[in-house]
Amino acid sequence: MKFIQGHNRNQIHLFPISLDQSIDPDNEVRIIDLFVESLSIKDYGFRMDFFENGRPAYHPADLLKLFIYGYLNKVRSSRDLEKECKRNIEVMWLLKCLRPDHNTIANFRRDNPKAIKKVFRTTVQIARHFNLIGGKLIAGDSTKLRAQNSKKNNYNQAKIDQHIAYIDKKLEEYTRTLAEHDGDDKQGIRDEINKQQERKDQYKDIEKKLKESGETQISTSDPESRQIIIRNNITEVAYNVQTTVEEKNNIPIDYKVTNQNDSKAMGNMVQRAKNILGTNEFTALYDKGYHTGSELKIAQELGIETIVAIPDVPATSQAPDHDYNYENFKYDPLADTYTCPQGEVLITNGKWYKTHGRRNILISFKQYKTAACKSCLVRMKCTRSKTGRVIELSIYAENYEKNRTNILEKEHLYKRRQAIAEHPFGTIKRQWGFSYILTKEGINRASADVGFMFIAYNLRRILSILGKDLLSEYLRILVSLFLTFSAFFRRKISQFEASVFQTIICSWKIQLSLKPH
Repeated sequence: MKFIQGHNRNQIHLFPISLDQSIDPDNEVRIIDLFVESLSIKDYGFRMDFFENGRPAYHPADLLKLFIYGYLNKVRSSRDLEKECKRNIEVMWLLKCLRPDHNTIANFRRDNPKAIKKVFRTTVQIARHFNLIGGKLIAGDSTKLRAQNSKKNNYNQAKIDQHIAYIDKKLEEYTRTLAEHDGDDKQGIRDEINKQQERKDQYKDIEKKLKESGETQISTSDPESRQIIIRNNITEVAYNVQTTVEEKNNIPIDYKVTNQNDSKAMGNMVQRAKNILGTNEFTALYDKGYHTGSELKIAQELGIETIVAIPDVPATSQAPDHDYNYENFKYDPLADTYTCPQGEVLITNGKWYKTHGRRNILISFKQYKTAACKSCLVRMKCTRSKTGRVIELSIYAENYEKNRTNILEKEHLYKRRQAIAEHPFGTIKRQWGFSYILTKEGINRASADVGFMFIAYNLRRILSILGKDLLSEYLRILVSLFLTFSAFFRRKISQFEASVFQTIICSWKIQLSLKPH
């Protein structure tokens, strides 16, 4: 039986194929090359100054190309990228056969989080140039990406106390055994006591660091990662990535890596969105995790329309008969009073109280009461309290009410939130498998990792919408303009330097001629 035969590995070809000929003209690796060549690498903040002594450094543009290619092809480990440089013909073409080692690759990502963010901003600018961003409706959301820190290496005070209590108990047992024991086994018991004492000292050291940090928890492998609720009561040591996604083509226009929950994130994100879009004439959609009065106030004072889902009222805060729930009490802003369903008026003493509410957020409120509760025939339907019904008015009541009105009037817009905001997460986490942070040692390094994820996503999204030909032509024009302007400025600088040099020479000649001989 005949089979297709391969070429002899030792055969020398008369007309060898060049590396460029081996890459198809429409291969997306050419687009990556054009994209990076169109960037002003030095202006973005990538390090360009290296010592002349020793082995020359790799150009940041080459390493940037490598990372963008890697993330677009689900490869982001520095060691895996090092392997691709030696065996992947597309990477060989892209890097012109350069072979940086994994330390050089990893250090580039570690050292350039701000510059990587600027590259991401460029992808947003390209999308805006082609009118892929409408700027009228945005959706904000977050996703938790697991950190390189196990739950075992994450501690709070209660966990530390538990470990120390267990060690103290073991030390008591060993000490008692040592006192009762005769024979040659005493040294083994003393070794166990020393071992437990060393463990106790380690936990004491962790406790000291926890108190010095002022935080409620501390991680030992990745210090800035935190144990965060993923869903329901499931927790994970992770980072929380905030994103802002524009609705026209589901393109992210902003991201921010944090180690906090969502309750205090919306205000800053909409403020950044305003700066990016250059306008406040858009509507922001957020889920109930962002329903915080102070954040609503920030957004509304910026003139941004918010539609934030309202959390369900806990069963403990509802009336025994739902007809007497809070929403059925009518507020009179002029008189600053509430009227209950029975027609009784609740008044306030005007004093503002403070307490920690949902997610430990400090809230200010006024209380409204009426003496009529004591003799009310339906009191058992209205409240479980023996002293009568108390209504609390938040200092952000006006902001909550304005948001509630927006929800009632534009519920159809809010229904689009999930499809907009979670589109990037579906691609990045499910299709590409980037469900965890690859780097260690803090938020800045994690931000660089996430930055490459969103650069890759935006390029993939823009490429799928525009097509390779249109995007390639646009990038070629950018590269041509960049090279033209660079040559122009270099020529002007050299002319300027020459004129300055001539001026200095003339000055020296004049000074020499004026000196007495």
